[in-house]
Amino acid sequence: MKRQKRFEELEKRPIHLDGFVKEWPEEGFIAMMGPNDPKPSIKIENGVVTELDGKKRADFDLIDSYIAEYGINLDRAEEVIQMDSVKIANMLCDPNVSRQEVIDITTACTPSKLEEIISKLNFAEMIMAAQKMRPRRTPATQGHVTNIRDNPAQIAADAADAALRGFPEEETTTAIARYAPLNAIAITTGAQSARPGVLTQCSVEEAAELSLGMRGFTAYAETISVYGTEPVFTDGDDTPWSKGFLASCYASRGLKMRFTSGSGSEVMMGYAEGKSMLYLECRCILITKASGVQGLQNGGVSCIGIPGAVPSGIRSVLGENLICMMVDLECASANDQAFSHSDMRRTERMIGQFIAGTDYISSGYSSTPNYDNVFAGSNADAHDYDDYYVWERDLAVNGGLHPVQEDDIIKARNYAAKSVQAVFEDLGLPAIKDEEVEAATYADTSKDMPDRDMVADMKGAQDILDRGVTGVDIVKALNNHGFTDVASAYLNLLRQRLAGDFLQTSAIFDENWNVISAINNANDYKGPGTGYRLWEDKKEWDRIKDLPFAIDGKNAKL
Repeated sequence: MKRQKRFEELEKRPIHLDGFVKEWPEEGFIAMMGPNDPKPSIKIENGVVTELDGKKRADFDLIDSYIAEYGINLDRAEEVIQMDSVKIANMLCDPNVSRQEVIDITTACTPSKLEEIISKLNFAEMIMAAQKMRPRRTPATQGHVTNIRDNPAQIAADAADAALRGFPEEETTTAIARYAPLNAIAITTGAQSARPGVLTQCSVEEAAELSLGMRGFTAYAETISVYGTEPVFTDGDDTPWSKGFLASCYASRGLKMRFTSGSGSEVMMGYAEGKSMLYLECRCILITKASGVQGLQNGGVSCIGIPGAVPSGIRSVLGENLICMMVDLECASANDQAFSHSDMRRTERMIGQFIAGTDYISSGYSSTPNYDNVFAGSNADAHDYDDYYVWERDLAVNGGLHPVQEDDIIKARNYAAKSVQAVFEDLGLPAIKDEEVEAATYADTSKDMPDRDMVADMKGAQDILDRGVTGVDIVKALNNHGFTDVASAYLNLLRQRLAGDFLQTSAIFDENWNVISAINNANDYKGPGTGYRLWEDKKEWDRIKDLPFAIDGKNAKL
């Protein structure tokens, strides 16, 4: 067949490297309102739910039972189920209806009712609704800090770099699982050396992650996964109750945590039960609510390629973020997994959350180049910083980051690397050499770093676990080597776990250790002239306006 030349050229575009599939409801390849999704219903007899979304109590699975018992405000459930979903959808968008009025209704919804409400909104209307419904007034974003060599000096330097750019939360993981204690110590030390109050986590297997937190190496967790069908839960030897118990373990130790879910996980694991992705995600969101957890990381997350492959999938992903907000949960709205080969489509993926503002616009903006992102790459990375700053400046939107000066970054990276060098020396870990500190100060990726003895590092990581090293020992190490300011910041982070104030919904710290949360920084959007306005936040607007590469006409040399 003779080809038309424009079609030949179009097929060479990066978008054709992405995957797309036609809807296949029987296997879950449908974004929302699938033909097999149940219709909204609820019946309550003597305070007990006897029917949920068309299913009788005798037929409830584990998820139905958990949601019916703990996840729905039963006081208004029968009233709300009869309300017109279009009317509720209008309330979401109407600035004359307060967020609390909507919350009183949406926390009484069943999974199917929540899905039906979202199906009435187009993408622009979801942005309008999310702007009002996010719990915290001031948006933020979270950063990934990793490298493929698990180099501790580089992790510390990149953590400091990210802290100065505005990330209030930072997450690391490992290329090799046994490195987890060293990576956790490096990210926390590095972040505190640059901006006290940054919260850090190390994403690993759940028991190990909890252990790192209990030892004081990290301050929060979010990779505690929940799913929308019972077979996926039981395939991982879990139930909603076991996840709820794990959540209570974190809370009892003063550790912030949120669950993780996201459209497409059930399809990927082969147990979608013929239901749409959004319906199953509604179940995940209500499991989270039922567990008393302060928040949820959702929005496709690591499964984003699956909803991204079907019609209306990216609209549905914004919808699941919005539902999270509608049931009054902190929302870390993903945008963290490498999503597309197309730059235009990567922007499309993030634009809804970016414009509306969420508690964490990305639950993993890669603060390192994606070459070093051990989370399999992010939708945006360190090489996108300047583009992102211009986005914020162009639209007068606070995306959670701000420009920095190169000399400030150099100083912060160097100080962070020296701080973790001191910790390693004091704890008897394999030495971080001066050449590693120098390399980490100026590095872009781990290609710029000298090699380390990985076997010795892994033995050292196990040794500090065997010796029972805790965060207090890290504080002592920092103080012993003259890093008293970092020691003070690290100690204060541990003290905050005793107070527990950052276990509030959507809680972060500012640089003065003030908690900023949905309690004391509640979203008060009620239409134009209300809510968070970047240009009214003079300090942040001035920082975002001040691009280092913008020409200063007043002082320009001709």
